[in-house]
Amino acid sequence: MENSPPPAPAAAAQATRPDPVHRPEDPAPMRPPSPLRPPVAFPTLDSLAAFLRPRLPPGALASWGSVPGTKTLANLFLELAVGDCALHAPADAAPPPAPRVVRAVHVATVRIRNSRGARLVETRQLLSDGTVRRRGPRPLSEKMRPGESPEAAAARAVQEELGARAHVRILGGDGARVEERESASYPGLPARYVLHAVDAEVVDGVPEDGEFETEETGEDDGDAGAGAITVKRHHWDWIDDDDGDSERKEVAAAGARAH
Repeated sequence: MENSPPPAPAAAAQATRPDPVHRPEDPAPMRPPSPLRPPVAFPTLDSLAAFLRPRLPPGALASWGSVPGTKTLANLFLELAVGDCALHAPADAAPPPAPRVVRAVHVATVRIRNSRGARLVETRQLLSDGTVRRRGPRPLSEKMRPGESPEAAAARAVQEELGARAHVRILGGDGARVEERESASYPGLPARYVLHAVDAEVVDGVPEDGEFETEETGEDDGDAGAGAITVKRHHWDWIDDDDGDSERKEVAAAGARAH
């Protein structure tokens, strides 16, 4: 499979998919996940704001979209509408100081290597409000949608962020890890990231040396709605580094910084 989720016969003709790569050990989560209730649904932007305001630190909601690099309430509303994330109120049994609301996100992080073994990382993004957001560096990543496999989300990420001409062979995943921390995109809102690492390799259509940039095609300003901040351009680089600990840190950064 190259750049397309299974089963998609037309796109599958461009690539072959070898057996998934599984590693013997999975990184342990930072801490045990706290129990959650079912996700909360919101019919309007106002209903989402009314739910969040008493559950966030004072001034947190007002900072969204006004602090450089953050997203807006409209962004969160859109994420909830398309299934990119969910909001949960922790169960009554959760020990203090349990947060009053948790944003749950499944993220596919794509560890792409070129022919010499270097890893592709994103260094910064240009946002629709003119802000340049630094990225870590961190690997290509994408929020997963309901029913979507990590491999399918990885293929979608390649198409949306690297472009239609990028041919990347998806090799498979090696399990998931759970991390809980505050999202940089929504200050004051605790988040639970389920990070699914996927390995991939460049076939063609991607520069394999030096820095380069691409246009984002998965975020449309019209679809995002009024008030949402979207990504316009991605900036990439290759890292010649086989340090496993460094890779794990980059995968963790994909959850905190990108989403």
